[in-house]
Amino acid sequence: MTDNKTHEFFMGEALKQAKLSFLADEVPVGAVLVHQNKIIASGYNLSISKNDASAHAEILTIRDGGKYLKNYRLLNCSLYVTLEPCIMCLGAIFHSRISNLIFGAYDTKTGSCESTLNLKGNKDLNHHCFIHGGILEKESKTLLQDFFKIKRKKNREANHGF
Repeated sequence: MTDNKTHEFFMGEALKQAKLSFLADEVPVGAVLVHQNKIIASGYNLSISKNDASAHAEILTIRDGGKYLKNYRLLNCSLYVTLEPCIMCLGAIFHSRISNLIFGAYDTKTGSCESTLNLKGNKDLNHHCFIHGGILEKESKTLLQDFFKIKRKKNREANHGF
């Protein structure tokens, strides 16, 4: 598997996508899809603005990657995402045959790789990929925490009139 410097570089690119999501007032999660050491697709959460529960960073990136490669199977690709994928996204990752999943922050509420569910080790599934979490975890987690602090503050101000 690729070295940590490479992982950190591509996770840094996923963080740039997450910051775009933050600026769009969406939960700041970003993703990049890498094939032959080149980013072929990227995306960030757009569920709120698209009114689409499936518009997660991973799903949008996988869709664009399939268009780029002209194949729904994303063989020999690595997906870098700033937050541990939920069950919907991990299902899409497995179905698209992505080889490697690298994520930043662990998600103790909906993470399906190790945190809430551990589908990483489920041998009943017909496809698996190499999964590695914790790359630029602090940066990914801080971005999410900052976003929700701002959201909570805005909600308090709206509810208290100041």
